[in-house]
Amino acid sequence: MTSTRPPAGIRKARAAQTEAALKAAARRVLEQRGYLEATIADITREAGRSVGSFYRHFAGKEELLQALLDDWLADAGSALTAHEAGDDLSQPAALRARVAVYWRTYRDHVPEIRALQQAALLNPRFAEQLARNRYAQLETMREHLNRLRGSGFDLPGDPVVLASAFNALMEGFCQTWLTEGGHPVGRRLSDDEAIDTLTTILQHGLLGERSEARRSASASGRRSPAHRPRRSP
Repeated sequence: MTSTRPPAGIRKARAAQTEAALKAAARRVLEQRGYLEATIADITREAGRSVGSFYRHFAGKEELLQALLDDWLADAGSALTAHEAGDDLSQPAALRARVAVYWRTYRDHVPEIRALQQAALLNPRFAEQLARNRYAQLETMREHLNRLRGSGFDLPGDPVVLASAFNALMEGFCQTWLTEGGHPVGRRLSDDEAIDTLTTILQHGLLGERSEARRSASASGRRSPAHRPRRSP
């Protein structure tokens, strides 16, 4: 008797299509209703799939959110890796590229980022993930700043403190303009205006001047007057 079951390749393709449809529907539902109010029935109805098909792909709403968050982080990682500007943040193009990736991936993944923030209020697993994400971003920026200081830049503070300020500025800026619609300013920003604004603030706020005179003075055991330690106000 001939089997009517589709070949494995076709079954795999159909499963991938269903998973993609469920993820896309979940993002729309999360954007409309938020994580706490969204239900699996809402998601399957939006996707045009059965509840049974949902459970063939995900154990529950939490696992679906985790899959969306994994996609977001993979998207951000691949965008940074593929960029040709490099990772020397003393170069404006490299700094702007990092800001652009942060802004654009945040913009493109607002539903799941907002969902993570909401889920973290009730679920320790997601609270821990939110903390891990922020710590990983801080560590990455701290490493960049340590390299800058090692290259002779006179940073305006401890790299780890500066990294936390960098990340707080980026996250808060994106939260205001992308999640909250620009409140209280009441208008939207273009991508270029947002990225240029952040890049300019960070470039002037994080980077001091790198001086040949400073390196020469250090080599001779003298300190250049232009690079004396900053005095507290």
